[in-house]
Amino acid sequence: MEARTSSELPPGFRFHPTDEELILYYLCNQATSKPCPASIIPEVDIYKFDPWELPDKTEFGENEWYFFSPRDRKYPNGVRPNRAAVSGYWKATGTDKPIHSGFKQVGVKKSLVFYKGRPPKGVKTDWIMHEFRLAESNKQGSRKIGSMRLDDWVLCRIYKKKHVGKAFDKREEHSTVQMTNLTAANHDGEQKMMNLPRTYSLTYLLDMNYLGPVFSDGSTLDFQINGGNIGIDPFVKSQPGEMANHYAADSGKYQVKQSSSNMDQPIFVKQVYDLLGYDQ
Repeated sequence: MEARTSSELPPGFRFHPTDEELILYYLCNQATSKPCPASIIPEVDIYKFDPWELPDKTEFGENEWYFFSPRDRKYPNGVRPNRAAVSGYWKATGTDKPIHSGFKQVGVKKSLVFYKGRPPKGVKTDWIMHEFRLAESNKQGSRKIGSMRLDDWVLCRIYKKKHVGKAFDKREEHSTVQMTNLTAANHDGEQKMMNLPRTYSLTYLLDMNYLGPVFSDGSTLDFQINGGNIGIDPFVKSQPGEMANHYAADSGKYQVKQSSSNMDQPIFVKQVYDLLGYDQ
């Protein structure tokens, strides 16, 4: 199969291979010196660069970049890979994921995160790497004791994690602040409305024009108040009689209708809050 370079790819070409395809058609071909279906994955020792420098090392890729990279040992007689880079290190996260083709395991996928500084005080970054290696790589590595080369080739996919969740949290936090301010404003308004004395005298209500004109002709009425009630409790229910409260549509206030035969009875005002129009 003749390999195509990135300049020979058709318009609209996108490189989105599956994990299985990366192992079977790219990493296996690279390890056996066979041409890949498309020559768009460069050979770069990624541990000699920081991750933000790697996008400039390839001609293909927008949000993620692919590289063939060797792996070296951390210690001459060990099998642990050296993960140190220029200004930090790659740290494995989670467990290795086996890659299968049918019922056969053909490779392994490992996830790593880049940290700035030196362990164990490194600072975590948003750079992520998926490292693909062949299933037989561990056996081959054990036969190379004494050499610093652990694997001739692994395939690395590198990208920078986006903060979609954080942007959503900021929008949600902003909405919560707005709702809190609105609730506080409504609460203050309710406090102002409810900050009324529980008892008013009829004289005060008449002076403040809360009851409106007592009669339609503008005449006044002398109210008789029980001696024990200096003020009038707005929450006392009206006594049965011929007196009734009526709502005047034109003035928006309550008026008291008086019966000529009942002038000597005490008069009680019902619900100061109703009189003020707060329950409308």
